Amino acid sequence: MKRDHVRFDMGNAAIAEGAIDAGARFFAGYPITPSTEIAEHASRLLPAVGGHFIQMEDEIGSMAAIIGASAAGVKAFTATSGPGFTLMLENMGAAVVYELPVVVVNVQRAGPSTGLATKAMQGDVMQAKWGIPGDIELIVISPSSVQECYDFTIDAFNLAERYRTPVILLADRMIGQLYERYVTRPPEEINIINRKYPACPPEGYKTYDFGKYGDEVAPLAPFGDAAYRTRHNTSGHNEKGVIDGSYENTIKFNRHFVQKIRKNMEDIVRVKSFGMDDAEYVIISFGCSVRSALGAMETGRANGHKIGVLQLVTVWPFPEKQIAQVCAKAKAVLVPEMNQGMIAGEIRRVACRDIPIVGVNRIDTEMITPNEILKALEEVR
Repeated sequence: MKRDHVRFDMGNAAIAEGAIDAGARFFAGYPITPSTEIAEHASRLLPAVGGHFIQMEDEIGSMAAIIGASAAGVKAFTATSGPGFTLMLENMGAAVVYELPVVVVNVQRAGPSTGLATKAMQGDVMQAKWGIPGDIELIVISPSSVQECYDFTIDAFNLAERYRTPVILLADRMIGQLYERYVTRPPEEINIINRKYPACPPEGYKTYDFGKYGDEVAPLAPFGDAAYRTRHNTSGHNEKGVIDGSYENTIKFNRHFVQKIRKNMEDIVRVKSFGMDDAEYVIISFGCSVRSALGAMETGRANGHKIGVLQLVTVWPFPEKQIAQVCAKAKAVLVPEMNQGMIAGEIRRVACRDIPIVGVNRIDTEMITPNEILKALEEVR
Protein backbone atom coordinates (compact mmCIF):
# COMPACT_ATOMS: atom_id res chain seq x y z
CA MET A 1 0.00 0.00 0.00
CA LYS A 2 1.44 3.34 -1.01
CA ARG A 3 1.31 6.17 1.49
CA ASP A 4 -0.34 8.53 -1.02
CA HIS A 5 -3.33 6.19 -1.31
CA VAL A 6 -4.15 6.43 2.41
CA ARG A 7 -6.65 9.12 3.34
CA PHE A 8 -8.29 10.42 6.49
CA ASP A 9 -11.47 12.23 5.51
CA MET A 10 -15.25 12.14 5.67
CA GLY A 11 -17.51 9.75 3.81
CA ASN A 12 -18.76 12.48 1.49
CA ALA A 13 -15.17 13.17 0.37
CA ALA A 14 -14.63 9.46 -0.25
CA ILE A 15 -17.76 9.36 -2.40
CA ALA A 16 -16.48 12.20 -4.57
CA GLU A 17 -13.07 10.57 -4.89
CA GLY A 18 -14.62 7.19 -5.69
CA ALA A 19 -16.68 8.80 -8.43
CA ILE A 20 -13.59 10.34 -10.03
CA ASP A 21 -11.72 7.03 -9.86
CA ALA A 22 -14.71 5.28 -11.43
CA GLY A 23 -14.40 7.60 -14.42
CA ALA A 24 -17.02 10.24 -13.59
CA ARG A 25 -16.32 13.50 -15.36
CA PHE A 26 -19.52 15.48 -14.76
CA PHE A 27 -21.35 16.59 -11.62
CA ALA A 28 -24.44 18.78 -11.44
CA GLY A 29 -26.02 19.51 -8.09
CA TYR A 30 -27.48 21.94 -5.62
CA PRO A 31 -26.15 22.37 -2.05
CA ILE A 32 -28.13 20.61 0.65
CA THR A 33 -27.17 19.38 4.12
CA PRO A 34 -25.73 16.81 4.78
CA SER A 35 -24.49 16.04 1.25
CA THR A 36 -22.94 19.39 0.31
CA GLU A 37 -19.36 18.24 0.86
CA ILE A 38 -19.73 15.86 -2.11
CA ALA A 39 -20.39 18.84 -4.37
CA GLU A 40 -17.56 20.81 -2.75
CA HIS A 41 -15.04 18.04 -3.35
CA ALA A 42 -16.34 17.38 -6.86
CA SER A 43 -15.90 21.08 -7.70
CA ARG A 44 -12.19 20.75 -6.88
CA LEU A 45 -11.48 17.27 -8.20
CA LEU A 46 -13.29 17.28 -11.54
CA PRO A 47 -11.47 20.20 -13.23
CA ALA A 48 -8.14 18.57 -12.33
CA VAL A 49 -9.02 15.54 -14.48
CA GLY A 50 -10.67 17.41 -17.34
CA GLY A 51 -14.19 17.08 -15.95
CA HIS A 52 -16.93 19.59 -15.34
CA PHE A 53 -18.82 20.76 -12.26
CA ILE A 54 -22.03 22.80 -12.44
CA GLN A 55 -24.02 24.16 -9.52
CA MET A 56 -27.58 24.09 -10.80
CA GLU A 57 -30.52 26.24 -9.79
CA ASP A 58 -32.28 23.32 -8.10
CA GLU A 59 -32.41 19.53 -7.84
CA ILE A 60 -34.80 19.16 -10.76
CA GLY A 61 -32.29 20.80 -13.08
CA SER A 62 -29.45 18.84 -11.50
CA MET A 63 -31.01 15.52 -12.42
CA ALA A 64 -31.82 16.74 -15.92
CA ALA A 65 -28.22 17.89 -16.41
CA ILE A 66 -26.62 14.56 -15.47
CA ILE A 67 -29.07 12.75 -17.76
CA GLY A 68 -27.98 15.00 -20.60
CA ALA A 69 -24.32 14.41 -19.81
CA SER A 70 -24.83 10.65 -19.73
CA ALA A 71 -26.71 10.76 -23.04
CA ALA A 72 -23.65 12.49 -24.51
CA GLY A 73 -21.47 9.61 -23.31
CA VAL A 74 -20.05 11.01 -20.06
CA LYS A 75 -20.21 9.28 -16.68
CA ALA A 76 -22.23 11.64 -14.50
CA PHE A 77 -23.47 11.91 -10.92
CA THR A 78 -25.26 14.13 -8.45
CA ALA A 79 -25.75 14.25 -4.69
CA THR A 80 -28.60 15.38 -2.49
CA SER A 81 -30.65 14.65 0.61
CA GLY A 82 -34.24 14.57 1.83
CA PRO A 83 -36.47 16.99 -0.09
CA GLY A 84 -33.86 17.34 -2.84
CA PHE A 85 -34.08 13.60 -3.52
CA THR A 86 -37.84 13.95 -3.84
CA LEU A 87 -37.40 16.63 -6.50
CA MET A 88 -35.01 14.42 -8.45
CA LEU A 89 -37.37 11.46 -8.71
CA GLU A 90 -39.39 12.73 -11.67
CA ASN A 91 -36.34 13.05 -13.89
CA MET A 92 -34.93 9.81 -12.50
CA GLY A 93 -37.93 8.16 -14.09
CA ALA A 94 -36.75 9.64 -17.38
CA ALA A 95 -33.32 8.07 -16.84
CA VAL A 96 -35.01 4.70 -16.34
CA VAL A 97 -37.01 5.02 -19.57
CA TYR A 98 -34.03 6.37 -21.51
CA GLU A 99 -31.97 3.53 -19.99
CA LEU A 100 -29.16 5.94 -19.24
CA PRO A 101 -26.52 5.20 -16.58
CA VAL A 102 -26.28 7.84 -13.84
CA VAL A 103 -25.42 7.71 -10.14
CA VAL A 104 -27.53 9.57 -7.58
CA VAL A 105 -26.21 9.89 -4.03
CA ASN A 106 -28.78 10.40 -1.29
CA VAL A 107 -27.19 11.23 2.08
CA GLN A 108 -30.26 10.63 4.20
CA ARG A 109 -31.36 13.01 6.92
CA ALA A 110 -34.34 13.25 9.25
CA GLY A 111 -37.66 13.88 7.51
CA PRO A 112 -40.34 14.14 6.38
CA SER A 113 -40.17 17.29 4.24
CA THR A 114 -37.42 19.64 5.44
CA GLY A 115 -37.26 17.67 8.68
CA LEU A 116 -34.07 18.17 10.67
CA ALA A 117 -31.38 19.01 8.15
CA THR A 118 -28.38 18.24 10.37
CA LYS A 119 -29.74 15.04 11.91
CA ALA A 120 -29.55 11.43 10.76
CA MET A 121 -32.26 8.94 9.85
CA GLN A 122 -32.65 5.98 7.50
CA GLY A 123 -36.16 6.83 6.40
CA ASP A 124 -35.69 7.04 2.61
CA VAL A 125 -35.45 3.30 2.04
CA MET A 126 -38.91 2.84 0.58
CA GLN A 127 -38.77 6.11 -1.34
CA ALA A 128 -35.61 4.89 -3.08
CA LYS A 129 -37.53 1.82 -4.22
CA TRP A 130 -41.00 3.18 -4.90
CA GLY A 131 -40.55 6.91 -5.50
CA ILE A 132 -40.68 6.63 -9.30
CA PRO A 133 -44.06 5.93 -10.92
CA GLY A 134 -44.30 2.72 -12.88
CA ASP A 135 -43.47 -0.93 -12.33
CA ILE A 136 -39.67 -1.00 -12.39
CA GLU A 137 -36.61 -2.23 -10.52
CA LEU A 138 -33.88 0.08 -9.23
CA ILE A 139 -30.44 -0.70 -7.85
CA VAL A 140 -29.79 0.84 -4.43
CA ILE A 141 -26.50 0.37 -2.53
CA SER A 142 -25.83 1.43 1.06
CA PRO A 143 -22.36 2.05 2.60
CA SER A 144 -21.62 1.62 6.31
CA SER A 145 -18.11 3.09 6.47
CA VAL A 146 -15.95 5.70 4.78
CA GLN A 147 -14.03 2.94 2.99
CA GLU A 148 -17.31 1.61 1.64
CA CYS A 149 -18.30 5.11 0.53
CA TYR A 150 -15.28 5.00 -1.77
CA ASP A 151 -15.59 1.36 -2.84
CA PHE A 152 -19.37 1.30 -3.29
CA THR A 153 -19.35 4.49 -5.35
CA ILE A 154 -17.12 2.73 -7.85
CA ASP A 155 -19.48 -0.26 -7.74
CA ALA A 156 -22.45 2.04 -8.32
CA PHE A 157 -20.93 3.46 -11.50
CA ASN A 158 -20.03 -0.01 -12.74
CA LEU A 159 -23.56 -1.29 -12.19
CA ALA A 160 -25.08 1.79 -13.81
CA GLU A 161 -22.91 1.36 -16.91
CA ARG A 162 -23.30 -2.41 -17.02
CA TYR A 163 -27.10 -2.33 -16.92
CA ARG A 164 -27.89 1.08 -18.47
CA THR A 165 -29.76 2.23 -15.40
CA PRO A 166 -29.70 4.87 -12.67
CA VAL A 167 -28.13 3.59 -9.46
CA ILE A 168 -28.77 5.15 -6.04
CA LEU A 169 -26.04 5.27 -3.40
CA LEU A 170 -28.11 5.44 -0.22
CA ALA A 171 -25.80 6.87 2.41
CA ASP A 172 -26.84 8.68 5.59
CA ARG A 173 -25.69 11.67 7.58
CA MET A 174 -23.74 9.55 10.08
CA ILE A 175 -21.61 7.93 7.38
CA GLY A 176 -21.45 10.89 5.01
CA GLN A 177 -19.99 13.20 7.65
CA LEU A 178 -17.98 10.59 9.54
CA TYR A 179 -14.19 10.93 9.43
CA GLU A 180 -12.23 7.68 9.06
CA ARG A 181 -9.13 6.28 7.46
CA TYR A 182 -9.71 4.83 4.00
CA VAL A 183 -7.56 3.67 1.13
CA THR A 184 -7.94 4.63 -2.52
CA ARG A 185 -6.70 2.43 -5.35
CA PRO A 186 -4.46 3.17 -8.32
CA PRO A 187 -6.16 2.97 -11.72
CA GLU A 188 -4.57 -0.37 -12.61
CA GLU A 189 -6.19 -1.98 -9.56
CA ILE A 190 -9.72 -0.73 -10.24
CA ASN A 191 -12.12 -2.77 -12.34
CA ILE A 192 -13.88 -0.20 -14.50
CA ILE A 193 -16.97 -1.10 -16.52
CA ASN A 194 -18.06 1.10 -19.39
CA ARG A 195 -21.28 0.93 -21.37
CA LYS A 196 -21.28 -1.24 -24.47
CA TYR A 197 -20.72 0.64 -27.71
CA PRO A 198 -22.52 -0.62 -30.85
CA ALA A 199 -20.65 -2.93 -33.22
CA CYS A 200 -23.39 -3.26 -35.84
CA PRO A 201 -23.56 -1.25 -39.08
CA PRO A 202 -25.04 2.22 -38.43
CA GLU A 203 -28.17 1.45 -40.46
CA GLY A 204 -28.93 -1.49 -38.17
CA TYR A 205 -28.53 0.35 -34.86
CA LYS A 206 -31.52 0.67 -32.54
CA THR A 207 -31.19 2.51 -29.23
CA TYR A 208 -33.27 -0.05 -27.28
CA ASP A 209 -32.61 -3.26 -29.20
CA PHE A 210 -32.27 -5.29 -26.00
CA GLY A 211 -33.96 -8.43 -27.33
CA LYS A 212 -30.75 -9.54 -29.02
CA TYR A 213 -28.86 -9.84 -25.74
CA GLY A 214 -29.17 -12.41 -23.00
CA ASP A 215 -28.70 -9.81 -20.29
CA GLU A 216 -31.29 -7.52 -21.94
CA VAL A 217 -28.78 -4.65 -22.11
CA ALA A 218 -28.39 -3.10 -25.55
CA PRO A 219 -25.27 -1.23 -26.68
CA LEU A 220 -25.54 2.55 -26.39
CA ALA A 221 -24.06 5.17 -28.69
CA PRO A 222 -23.64 8.70 -27.34
CA PHE A 223 -26.17 11.23 -28.51
CA GLY A 224 -24.70 13.10 -31.47
CA ASP A 225 -22.36 10.25 -32.40
CA ALA A 226 -20.92 10.64 -35.89
CA ALA A 227 -21.94 7.11 -36.94
CA TYR A 228 -24.99 6.12 -34.92
CA ARG A 229 -28.32 7.87 -34.53
CA THR A 230 -29.67 7.65 -30.97
CA ARG A 231 -33.24 8.54 -29.95
CA HIS A 232 -34.43 9.03 -26.38
CA ASN A 233 -38.13 9.26 -25.57
CA THR A 234 -39.92 9.40 -22.20
CA SER A 235 -43.15 8.12 -23.75
CA GLY A 236 -43.76 4.48 -24.53
CA HIS A 237 -41.44 3.73 -27.43
CA ASN A 238 -40.17 0.90 -29.57
CA GLU A 239 -36.62 -0.35 -30.13
CA LYS A 240 -35.79 2.67 -32.29
CA GLY A 241 -37.05 5.16 -29.70
CA VAL A 242 -40.16 6.00 -31.72
CA ILE A 243 -43.46 6.35 -29.81
CA ASP A 244 -45.35 3.06 -29.76
CA GLY A 245 -48.38 2.59 -27.53
CA SER A 246 -49.40 -0.83 -28.78
CA TYR A 247 -50.29 -3.50 -26.21
CA GLU A 248 -47.49 -5.80 -27.37
CA ASN A 249 -44.82 -3.10 -27.17
CA THR A 250 -46.04 -1.83 -23.79
CA ILE A 251 -45.88 -5.30 -22.29
CA LYS A 252 -42.47 -5.93 -23.83
CA PHE A 253 -40.84 -2.82 -22.41
CA ASN A 254 -42.53 -2.90 -19.01
CA ARG A 255 -41.29 -6.44 -18.53
CA HIS A 256 -37.86 -5.42 -19.74
CA PHE A 257 -37.41 -2.65 -17.14
CA VAL A 258 -37.88 -5.28 -14.43
CA GLN A 259 -36.31 -8.34 -16.02
CA LYS A 260 -32.97 -6.77 -16.97
CA ILE A 261 -32.41 -6.38 -13.22
CA ARG A 262 -34.08 -9.55 -11.92
CA LYS A 263 -32.42 -11.94 -14.37
CA ASN A 264 -29.02 -10.55 -13.31
CA MET A 265 -29.57 -10.74 -9.55
CA GLU A 266 -26.54 -12.97 -9.00
CA ASP A 267 -24.32 -10.21 -10.34
CA ILE A 268 -26.16 -7.27 -8.78
CA VAL A 269 -27.14 -8.34 -5.25
CA ARG A 270 -24.40 -8.18 -2.63
CA VAL A 271 -24.28 -8.85 1.09
CA LYS A 272 -21.48 -9.12 3.64
CA SER A 273 -21.43 -11.80 6.33
CA PHE A 274 -19.76 -11.58 9.73
CA GLY A 275 -19.65 -14.51 12.16
CA MET A 276 -22.34 -16.36 10.25
CA ASP A 277 -20.75 -19.83 10.18
CA ASP A 278 -22.05 -20.82 13.61
CA ALA A 279 -24.56 -18.03 14.25
CA GLU A 280 -27.73 -18.89 16.12
CA TYR A 281 -28.96 -15.31 16.29
CA VAL A 282 -28.57 -12.99 13.31
CA ILE A 283 -28.57 -9.21 13.06
CA ILE A 284 -29.54 -7.93 9.60
CA SER A 285 -28.86 -4.27 8.91
CA PHE A 286 -27.62 -1.67 6.43
CA GLY A 287 -25.86 1.71 6.41
CA CYS A 288 -24.74 3.27 9.66
CA SER A 289 -26.69 0.75 11.74
CA VAL A 290 -24.30 -2.00 10.62
CA ARG A 291 -21.66 -0.47 12.86
CA SER A 292 -23.87 -0.93 15.91
CA ALA A 293 -24.73 -4.45 14.78
CA LEU A 294 -21.05 -5.39 14.62
CA GLY A 295 -20.48 -3.90 18.07
CA ALA A 296 -23.35 -5.97 19.44
CA MET A 297 -21.97 -9.09 17.79
CA GLU A 298 -18.51 -8.56 19.30
CA THR A 299 -19.87 -7.97 22.81
CA GLY A 300 -22.39 -10.80 22.54
CA ARG A 301 -19.82 -13.33 21.39
CA ALA A 302 -17.51 -12.30 24.23
CA ASN A 303 -20.38 -13.29 26.54
CA GLY A 304 -20.91 -16.66 24.85
CA HIS A 305 -23.75 -15.80 22.45
CA LYS A 306 -23.41 -17.04 18.89
CA ILE A 307 -24.37 -13.88 17.00
CA GLY A 308 -23.78 -13.15 13.34
CA VAL A 309 -24.34 -10.08 11.19
CA LEU A 310 -25.67 -9.94 7.63
CA GLN A 311 -24.99 -6.55 6.04
CA LEU A 312 -27.26 -5.57 3.17
CA VAL A 313 -24.92 -3.93 0.70
CA THR A 314 -27.65 -4.03 -1.92
CA VAL A 315 -30.86 -2.79 -0.35
CA TRP A 316 -32.76 -2.97 -3.65
CA PRO A 317 -33.32 -5.30 -5.37
CA PHE A 318 -33.93 -6.94 -2.01
CA PRO A 319 -31.56 -9.85 -1.20
CA GLU A 320 -34.45 -12.31 -0.80
CA LYS A 321 -32.42 -15.46 -1.46
CA GLN A 322 -29.68 -14.61 1.04
CA ILE A 323 -32.15 -13.54 3.73
CA ALA A 324 -34.31 -16.64 3.29
CA GLN A 325 -31.19 -18.79 3.78
CA VAL A 326 -30.35 -16.95 6.99
CA CYS A 327 -33.87 -17.20 8.34
CA ALA A 328 -33.91 -20.95 7.62
CA LYS A 329 -31.20 -21.51 10.25
CA ALA A 330 -31.52 -18.68 12.77
CA LYS A 331 -33.36 -18.90 16.07
CA ALA A 332 -34.23 -15.20 15.80
CA VAL A 333 -33.39 -12.19 13.64
CA LEU A 334 -32.83 -8.66 14.90
CA VAL A 335 -33.15 -5.71 12.53
CA PRO A 336 -31.65 -2.41 13.73
CA GLU A 337 -32.59 0.55 11.53
CA MET A 338 -33.16 4.25 12.11
CA ASN A 339 -36.77 4.20 10.97
CA GLN A 340 -39.94 2.46 12.11
CA GLY A 341 -39.26 -0.94 10.56
CA MET A 342 -38.96 -0.66 6.78
CA ILE A 343 -36.41 -3.42 6.25
CA ALA A 344 -37.83 -5.58 9.06
CA GLY A 345 -41.13 -5.72 7.19
CA GLU A 346 -39.38 -6.93 4.04
CA ILE A 347 -37.53 -9.61 6.01
CA ARG A 348 -40.81 -10.88 7.47
CA ARG A 349 -42.16 -11.07 3.92
CA VAL A 350 -39.38 -13.33 2.64
CA ALA A 351 -38.67 -15.40 5.77
CA CYS A 352 -39.23 -19.08 5.00
CA ARG A 353 -40.27 -20.08 8.54
CA ASP A 354 -41.92 -18.62 11.60
CA ILE A 355 -39.14 -17.20 13.77
CA PRO A 356 -38.98 -13.99 15.81
CA ILE A 357 -38.01 -11.08 13.58
CA VAL A 358 -37.58 -8.14 15.90
CA GLY A 359 -37.02 -4.55 14.89
CA VAL A 360 -34.63 -2.42 16.92
CA ASN A 361 -35.62 1.10 15.98
CA ARG A 362 -34.81 4.70 16.82
CA ILE A 363 -36.46 7.71 15.22
CA ASP A 364 -34.99 10.41 17.47
CA THR A 365 -32.02 10.96 15.08
CA GLU A 366 -29.58 9.25 17.46
CA MET A 367 -27.62 6.12 16.58
CA ILE A 368 -28.89 2.77 17.76
CA THR A 369 -26.43 1.44 20.34
CA PRO A 370 -25.01 -2.09 20.55
CA ASN A 371 -26.55 -2.39 24.02
CA GLU A 372 -30.02 -1.69 22.63
CA ILE A 373 -29.56 -4.52 20.15
CA LEU A 374 -28.32 -6.89 22.88
CA LYS A 375 -31.29 -5.95 25.08
CA ALA A 376 -33.64 -6.91 22.25
CA LEU A 377 -31.72 -10.18 21.90
CA GLU A 378 -32.25 -11.03 25.56
CA GLU A 379 -36.00 -10.64 25.06
CA VAL A 380 -36.09 -13.32 22.34
CA ARG A 381 -33.54 -15.78 23.74
